[in-house]
Amino acid sequence: VLYGDMSIIGPRPERPTIIRKLIRDIPYYTRRNKVKPGLTGWAQIKGVYDTNVADVHNKLKHDFYYIENMSILLDIKIIFITLIVILRGKGQ
Repeated sequence: VLYGDMSIIGPRPERPTIIRKLIRDIPYYTRRNKVKPGLTGWAQIKGVYDTNVADVHNKLKHDFYYIENMSILLDIKIIFITLIVILRGKGQ
C-alpha cells in the first residue's frame, strides 16, 4: 500500500503460483486486474475464502460486484465491516 502497488480496498491478491491456472480455467479472470489488489475487499467481508475451484468462482462474483460498483460509500462500508470482523475475531 505504501509503495502504491496495492490499495486498502480491492480484490485480495491471488497467490502467484495459481494465477496462470486460473487465467486458463476462467477466461474472464483477468477482468479482476482492472483495479489494484487490496488489503480487504467485498469478498473478504462476505466470508468467502477460496479453498477450491468453486470457492474461486464465488470469490470472483464478489470481486466483480466490487469492481462494477466501486464508490467511496462502498469503500467506507467495507472498512467499517472489516473493523467489526477484526474486533469480533471472526476473520480467517
